[in-house]
Amino acid sequence: MKLHQLALNVAGGAAAGAALLGAGVAWAGLAWPWAAFLGAVGLGAGVYLLVQQLVAARLAATRALLKRLRQFEFASLEEEERRQPPAPLRRADELDVLLAETRRTGRTLGEKVRELRKMENYRREFIGNVSHELKTPIFSIRGFAETLLEGALDDEGVRRSFVEKILHNADRLRHLARDLAEIARIETGELEMTVTPFPLAPLVEEVVASLGPAAEEKRQALQTRLPADLPRVEGDRERLRQVLTNLIDNAIKYTGRGGTVTVTARRVPNGGVKTSVIDDGVGIAPEDVERLTERFYRVDRSRSRAQGGTGLGLAIVKHILGAHDSKLTVASSPGEGSRFGFTLPAASSGHGSAEGEERRAKGEGTSASGRREPRKQAETAAP
Repeated sequence: MKLHQLALNVAGGAAAGAALLGAGVAWAGLAWPWAAFLGAVGLGAGVYLLVQQLVAARLAATRALLKRLRQFEFASLEEEERRQPPAPLRRADELDVLLAETRRTGRTLGEKVRELRKMENYRREFIGNVSHELKTPIFSIRGFAETLLEGALDDEGVRRSFVEKILHNADRLRHLARDLAEIARIETGELEMTVTPFPLAPLVEEVVASLGPAAEEKRQALQTRLPADLPRVEGDRERLRQVLTNLIDNAIKYTGRGGTVTVTARRVPNGGVKTSVIDDGVGIAPEDVERLTERFYRVDRSRSRAQGGTGLGLAIVKHILGAHDSKLTVASSPGEGSRFGFTLPAASSGHGSAEGEERRAKGEGTSASGRREPRKQAETAAP
């Protein structure tokens, strides 16, 4: 009920009551004007007290609600609403509308405050992780440099060993800076994607060839199983190169000497192409699998750092695949190796022949006259 309507009702009720009370007083022998006056005053006072109590109760509820909002007591407000849901809103009642709007605002503010607190915790954790990751290589570089300056420069064997270690730690810093810049672009929505149809098999072979020397150092068998009729896929070729490079590189790092790393691709029933990187390495415990794509998370921190990892690779992989509407799947058991996989949509059939795509992937194109000619721009390797 609107306030002005309430006032009209009160006035009408007061007038009617005054008339009745005045009639009674006149019947008792008092003058009519006094009777009307006393009746109106008495009835008006009673109605005023009733209305004042109703309005005061509403205003008290509003003040209590606003006090909670000022003190950021959103959790207690939501808990109270769960225990005792508010009465159905009467559309014409302005105070009820005000209370409902205030509660809605409180819920919205509560959600925003929770998001801000989560982001603040996220920021603090991120800064702590970055500081920790920077500290180790910086201290190592400083320690090796000081040792060289204190006399180790005269020993050629020590000098060479320490310079190599300095370079190794400098590379760690460079990789960390690169990955931090990449994750920052991704998480701020600045990841640029160029989605085109392309044949997946040549890309897999390129990445495997680039990582072949790393596998050879550990006497590993790095192999592929790619069917000849594999369809083209839709995606950003260079971003997916990053994904494959990261997954295959990790498989090589965490597989022992003489192990095997296999990259497979196959059609799946939903029309996509499933790519898997399989190794027979150390494997991963179930509790670690769930956290693999967290930033800076490592199953074995000392081993990961010794092998040059930044702890950001799988986080970047997760975001790139997410931009392709895909997810990273992991199946692993300690001592039994791991399988990392992702699925991409197959390209539609209207994008030219697979043979033409194959030629372009190998570095050849077709001129307007039909002659083959070398491509003028080579593919850009992923960092």
